Amino acid sequence: MPIEQTAAAQESSRPATGYRLLLPSQWAQVPLRLGTEEAVDYILEDMFSRIPEYAPTDKIEPYRREIAKRFRSSVAQAQQRNGLDLYVPVKPVGDQEFNLGASILVTETTLPERQRGATYADPTDLAIQLLSRDSPNADLSSGEVDGAVAVRREFVAKADPSHGVEVASRRVEYIASVPGDPARWFVAAFSTVGGGDPRDELAEVLVEWFDAVMATFRWRFE
Repeated sequence: MPIEQTAAAQESSRPATGYRLLLPSQWAQVPLRLGTEEAVDYILEDMFSRIPEYAPTDKIEPYRREIAKRFRSSVAQAQQRNGLDLYVPVKPVGDQEFNLGASILVTETTLPERQRGATYADPTDLAIQLLSRDSPNADLSSGEVDGAVAVRREFVAKADPSHGVEVASRRVEYIASVPGDPARWFVAAFSTVGGGDPRDELAEVLVEWFDAVMATFRWRFE
């Protein structure tokens, strides 16, 4: 599937300082560098506020502790991956009585410093190098994200219980060159377990949904 091409990024020699991404109200943002704990507390409080008051305490309290433990663990793992923001669905979608098993992790990668006077390779050349890497069973394509050179990679990641990953998941990554700064690359990584099978119909729908979300992506130059 080709990358959704959006409007050209702002023509400026200044490097991009941030981004904007439009997501449904059912999704919450967890900033991973500043204000993380406050965001986590707010999300958990909001989730637990929807538990019926008549629910038995002896069953609800273990549930609350387990949900909080898993959520905080996911946030900590995202921080260890040099994450900027983590997006998670925290409210039921439509008539569904469950939250989707999905997430979006936004990170930033900085290329190693060059020697004095040396220049970075053209983003298009780097994109070609990324595409030419050996990526078994991955669907790779190139294009643009708000005018910036980008690579889209889609694959199924196997379960890895040794690292706390109990089930396989469908992954889609957008890797984009940050305008105005050839050393920086932006990565938006989507992950879903689908309806229990990363290749099932729900997973397919969610992958298409994420591609549509990335079509709303815009750089900020403030």
